[in-house]
Amino acid sequence: MVKYVGLIQEARSSDRVEELIEVSRVEGVDYDILRRGVACGRVIVPRNLRRKVKVVGVGEGMKTKVNVNIGTSGALMDIDLELRKLKVAIEHGTDTVMDLSTGGDLSSVRRTLIEASEGTPFGTVPAYQVWIEGVMKYDGTHFPEDYFLKVLEEHLKDGVDFMTIHAGITRELAEKAVRGKRLMPIVSRGGSMIAVWMFENDAENPFVKNWDYVLELFSEYDAVISLGDALRPGTLVDAHDELQIAELVNNARLAKLSVEKGVQVMIEGPGHMQLDKIAADIKLMKSLTGGLPYYVLGPLVTDIAPGYDHIVSAIGAAIAAAHGADLICYVTPAEHLSLPSPEQVRDGLIAAKIAAHVGDIVKLGERALSWDRELSVKRAELDWESQIKLSINPLEARRVREQYLAAIKSCTMCGQYCVFILLEKYRKGLGEGRYGERS
Repeated sequence: MVKYVGLIQEARSSDRVEELIEVSRVEGVDYDILRRGVACGRVIVPRNLRRKVKVVGVGEGMKTKVNVNIGTSGALMDIDLELRKLKVAIEHGTDTVMDLSTGGDLSSVRRTLIEASEGTPFGTVPAYQVWIEGVMKYDGTHFPEDYFLKVLEEHLKDGVDFMTIHAGITRELAEKAVRGKRLMPIVSRGGSMIAVWMFENDAENPFVKNWDYVLELFSEYDAVISLGDALRPGTLVDAHDELQIAELVNNARLAKLSVEKGVQVMIEGPGHMQLDKIAADIKLMKSLTGGLPYYVLGPLVTDIAPGYDHIVSAIGAAIAAAHGADLICYVTPAEHLSLPSPEQVRDGLIAAKIAAHVGDIVKLGERALSWDRELSVKRAELDWESQIKLSINPLEARRVREQYLAAIKSCTMCGQYCVFILLEKYRKGLGEGRYGERS
């Protein structure tokens, strides 16, 4: 294999790394602190040496980032629909995007989406393609373990920047999951595919068995490993059970090996989890890994809200971000019900971005709060144009502002009784005595 100098090695050996200079500028953080964070794996910058992508910092000291999942399904194969979702996600400011396709020509779908991604860091889950094409090619589940590695390398060659690799689920853990007392044994699609392959072939997980070779592949392309949570809880009642924790311990060990070899890595987390367990979950993960980046799905804090799971997820994501989660995977209103529409992609993304910012106000203080402060000043001044421009979704803010047209200075909720109008005369005299007289 051709050896390249990866970002971790660059950060360890060079005082000037162009990508990190850009991250430092965008994030407003000290360059030397950032470089040390990358050198020890606590900050990652998803990339693939095969293509140029936008520079996005994920990890300690960075703003919380948001990922959007798109992709075809075996029940609905419509690449134009997925391209519209991708366009919506980019227009509304997603930080990364993942292709979770399971329908159609998976290689063609992936390459089409990468081409249309406008340099947005792009992720995939190779286990899907391994399973779907492996079963067809070998007429059943008895395909060789090197097929996992072959497909993984194909994704890397296509320019994929980060990949979910389900290496933490061993055969022993998979057996405990399906034979134990879990309400939902394995809710990860990729995790369940690997579990069935292990059962059918009386073998260990090919990714963990060949971990050194996996690291060689990722090192060659300098892409990011996202260690998948195949045993994440898919319901509140399974949260923080021995299976979830055991897989996290496995992933922490594999992640440390990755950083030692100079491979960028992050770990994926739950899933469904009660509100009061989220902080403990993140503290445990950070403790086990020495502060490596954590990529969480939600967490979803209740199971009873189909159609509103983007709200459920945003509640959990805000708490997760506040306590140190680094990348939030959005959830749409279609979660658990359907493949999402472009509009549901938008709604899920906006909800996740709000949650990430809410968490950053706690995590980063004034770096995040300055946005709120600026908008609040314009709100008190009844400066509607500035408020709309500063809002997280200006198009929706303008639509709502103009839904009941009225030629008034305030909004149509308070009308002439707007507090800023009532107090305007007196607010102009702030710093002086009553009614403008010197005190």
